[in-house]
Amino acid sequence: MKKQIFTVPNCISFLRLMGTLTLVFLEPMSLAFYIVYSITGVTDVLDGFIARLTHTTSKFGAKLDSTADILFYSVMGLKIMPVLIKVIPWQLWVYVGVVVIIRLAAYTVGAIRYRQFVSLHTILNKLTGLGVFGIPYMIKQSFGIVYCWVACTVAFAASTWELILHCTRSKLPS
Repeated sequence: MKKQIFTVPNCISFLRLMGTLTLVFLEPMSLAFYIVYSITGVTDVLDGFIARLTHTTSKFGAKLDSTADILFYSVMGLKIMPVLIKVIPWQLWVYVGVVVIIRLAAYTVGAIRYRQFVSLHTILNKLTGLGVFGIPYMIKQSFGIVYCWVACTVAFAASTWELILHCTRSKLPS
């Protein structure tokens, strides 16, 4: 029997993709931006939760979710970067660079070892996503820079842990 592509969780992931593309055309930090941004965050949480709840998880759904995540964070990098460049100190940018290098190393090792793109859904990666997602809401607050340091530290731990898993496991971690 052929698996369905248009399951409720996959449709929610498609909604996140459409929301992400909509964000490209919205002014960062505007009311419309925050509304669409918030919807994309809710859909990110809901798709996997509903897939597990309804027993409709699939490799396609997991790849769709990862693709939506990567596209979302790429668009956010482009839209939020001009705001962040003005307020984040250079030392934090160096830290972000280190995290990105470790994350890319994890993706590369995973691709070589398992012959496919791999992005693990660990607790640390989920916390990283939550932390990074909160940056547009927090950056203009008095504690915004401290929040960014904490989010980056969680991302560092998540990226390092995923790299370690890819380097030490003989099979793809589930």
